Amino acid sequence: MTSTTITQKIKGIATCFMCRAVMKHPVSISCGHSYCSCCLRDFCNRRVGYSRPSTYNCPLCLEPINLNTVRDNKQLERLVELIKEIEETEDELLCEAHEEQLQLFCEDDGQLICWRCERALQHQGHTTQLVEDVYQGYKEKLEQAARNLNQLQEECRNQKELITTQITEWKDKIEIQRQKMESEFKNFHTLLHEEEKSYLWRLKKEEEQLLMRLKEREANLEQKSEELKSCRLELEAKRQSSAQKLLQDVKGTLSRTCAVKLEAPEVFSLEVQTACDVAELYLDVKAMLRRHQVGVTLDPDTAHPHLYLSKDRRQVSRGYSQQNLEVSSRRFTAFPCVLGCEGFTSGRHYFEVDVGEGTAWDVGVCMENVERGLGMKQEPELGFWAIRLCPENGYAALTSPPTALELQEQPLVVGIVLDYEAGTVSFYNMTTGSHIFTFPKASFSDTLRPFFQVYQYSPLFLPSCNE
Repeated sequence: MTSTTITQKIKGIATCFMCRAVMKHPVSISCGHSYCSCCLRDFCNRRVGYSRPSTYNCPLCLEPINLNTVRDNKQLERLVELIKEIEETEDELLCEAHEEQLQLFCEDDGQLICWRCERALQHQGHTTQLVEDVYQGYKEKLEQAARNLNQLQEECRNQKELITTQITEWKDKIEIQRQKMESEFKNFHTLLHEEEKSYLWRLKKEEEQLLMRLKEREANLEQKSEELKSCRLELEAKRQSSAQKLLQDVKGTLSRTCAVKLEAPEVFSLEVQTACDVAELYLDVKAMLRRHQVGVTLDPDTAHPHLYLSKDRRQVSRGYSQQNLEVSSRRFTAFPCVLGCEGFTSGRHYFEVDVGEGTAWDVGVCMENVERGLGMKQEPELGFWAIRLCPENGYAALTSPPTALELQEQPLVVGIVLDYEAGTVSFYNMTTGSHIFTFPKASFSDTLRPFFQVYQYSPLFLPSCNE
């Protein structure tokens, strides 16, 4: 009978009927059968859970159990310890080439070898020692490596906590700044509405940019933490194993674990850069609007035959019909209108029109493909967003139907703001810096161009950005 068979039979004797494993802290009951102490306790507790029995019965023979007679089985516990010793002995590694015990360790190659390997040509001149002589030294090196990894793990954990705190603090500061901005903007005139959105967009971009960097660092630290944990578990398993297993590829293990490094923590500034003094903006509306100002010139190919343009194409007036004009399908023929040369397909743009003390004018923007003949109607549904002054009805926004405008002061210069993405066209009295009118939100899908309609004795002038 082989030693393996004998070991299996001994394990069968020491196996608990309840958990089917080698017993832990075996106890014997009055009928002579033995179980793990915890298995017997759990068995009795489960029985109490169903009903409170007067007696308990052995799971094997069903004989009554007297709990007062349960005793530790010292002999069986010694047998269990003996089984563990036999298994550890059987677990020892043998030399693959010579099937001898690996009792030596070659320092030069970092390998476990047997006495026959030591005499072989490949190990001649190498430093070899008994396993039991080098075991403790390498075990201490592994323990030191484990301590170093534990220290790195703790530092990594601290950095993660700092990053998490910084993310929370950053979000809180952004939220405070956002609430402050929104609260202030709500208390001011309608003309600041678009400026508010602009600042909030910049603040959001600033938040996203730093949050992205913080979260990227957090993810890197999480990955490094898992790497450290894996190395630490590998070292722990190595350190708890037998001498042969501990020394198997021990130098490779030490090399891999010692190569693990933690990058120096990146310093993040949590100061919000986007700030806005709303009161200052309110006091300087003209400067606010002119940050988006574009220069506009007039397009002669679109001008009605009754309109005269200056050489620099910045002034237009109405007169008699001109002869010999170049034929153009882009020219207005029904009404004395002209477009600006500049086309807008995105972004936010501002331009000014000096209307002076003229008694009639139309100014605004329109789609490039609007009707220019007899079927022309100035309505948003047909591609026009403009305001008008006429002697009979005063000021009006050319909605459908027109919206009368009550202005406290006559505008000598009209400011026009187009926000293509927002779908809005707004008008301002640049003489006083006050808001005139904003058209309801639209959805632009084509090029928009400055639009002007010119009346008798009411010329229009387009100031340059520097004027």
